[in-house]
Amino acid sequence: MDIKKLTTFGALKDSGYQSRSIKTELRQNLLNKIKKNEPTFEGIHGYENSVIPELERAILSKHNINFLGLRGQAKTRLARMMVDLLDEWMPIVEGSEINDDPFNPISRYARELLKEKGDKTPISWVHRNDRFYEKLATPDVTVADIIGDVDPIKAANLKLSYADDRVIHYGMIPRANRSIFVINELPDLQARIQVALFNILQEGDIQIRGFKLRLPLDMQFIFTANPEDYTNRGSIVTPLKDRIGSQILTHYPLDVKTAKKITQQEAKLEQGQTDMVHVPELARDLLEQISFEARDHEYIDARSGISARLSITAYENLLSTAERRAVKNGEEKTLLRFGDFLGVIPSITGKIELVYEGEQEGSAVVAQELIGEAVKTLFPTMFPKIEKLQKPDAEDPYSGIVEWFFSESGFELFDETTDEEYKQALDSIPVLEKLINNYQPNISEEDKYFLKEFVLWGLVEYKKLNKFRFAEGMQFKDIYGSYIEGLRSKE
Repeated sequence: MDIKKLTTFGALKDSGYQSRSIKTELRQNLLNKIKKNEPTFEGIHGYENSVIPELERAILSKHNINFLGLRGQAKTRLARMMVDLLDEWMPIVEGSEINDDPFNPISRYARELLKEKGDKTPISWVHRNDRFYEKLATPDVTVADIIGDVDPIKAANLKLSYADDRVIHYGMIPRANRSIFVINELPDLQARIQVALFNILQEGDIQIRGFKLRLPLDMQFIFTANPEDYTNRGSIVTPLKDRIGSQILTHYPLDVKTAKKITQQEAKLEQGQTDMVHVPELARDLLEQISFEARDHEYIDARSGISARLSITAYENLLSTAERRAVKNGEEKTLLRFGDFLGVIPSITGKIELVYEGEQEGSAVVAQELIGEAVKTLFPTMFPKIEKLQKPDAEDPYSGIVEWFFSESGFELFDETTDEEYKQALDSIPVLEKLINNYQPNISEEDKYFLKEFVLWGLVEYKKLNKFRFAEGMQFKDIYGSYIEGLRSKE
């Protein structure tokens, strides 16, 4: 039966419809999903054994919830996904400002309409997507915005006292009755506004302009907060915190594999980009490793958090860098190059906060350091570890490459060269091919060139080679030859 065809209270009762509170609704629908072994929060990766079980337990306990975590940890997304646990349609008394339940009306308008019309009271239906309300807490939010205020024009037109509840203009929370209401960045909300939430959470009444109105709202409250805000901009007042049933700590992905899933899912790419640019798996790992390095970097303020958006926007920039080059060269397909990672620096600089903010160039320098640190971390997973201390004449797997650069004047890779020229340049170093064949024999031909460039960058990070950036590209030289040239230039 199409329940939307039920248009009166009498028809609704005859259908056997049972009214229930929003918390009971969420609880029972969640239990049904768990019984059927259906995913409850699909598309949220890395929380399967931590945040999601805690959230499910909070919903089953009928708790109001506070998500506590750094930026970019899917707090708001989890709140929005709770909408899927609501019934698809909800009946309300037609014309009600606050979604009055026909079985349990709380506004004077709905009570009087039901008293007057009884079973003929008209009802309308609200879809679950319209039962989600969200407010970003900012210092300028007022009690009138959140709860409501007396409307003097309404009082004058109806010739009513200000103490009459019919003159109230309801704020966001009463209008979100029987819905999910999210307040983002709760510590930013002024203390007096937080105090105004006390009675709503516990006693179910609101106070406007000095008089108390009994209004037992049926709400599922969800709050989000960043731990850094507790010291920087404000705090959650203790009595309000005490009334929030469950506080759930969110976190960043714990491994690169999970982080890659999130980036692939969230990156907004055109089909043409993904078809045009071949991205080696190593490049995806490297991109995610940059975020992991940023979270531990001494110059970056870890308390502000390194959002998952860093990897997402960096991935978008990475493919756009390769796409731009291919289009300029008239190529329909291109291989992602290590040099393309320089194109992600603008994505990194906007996502990190330095411990000591200096010149504008500071964050760009740190971004380049992060790329280097990511290379240094991943290099030993692909090739033999380079020891810090070695005997001067000791042979290692990289000696041949270092000797090749010692005998050559320098090796250059230009940013805008065609794929054919790029391959020819890297193929001109035969010892690179030999190293890869020895330690990564199963690498595909398409990925081999990225790996060759990765080796060069790795040797730079481990102080076996030097690199220099110039306007059109990058030059690699042996470390001693560069030092000797520097001495000669000073003579």
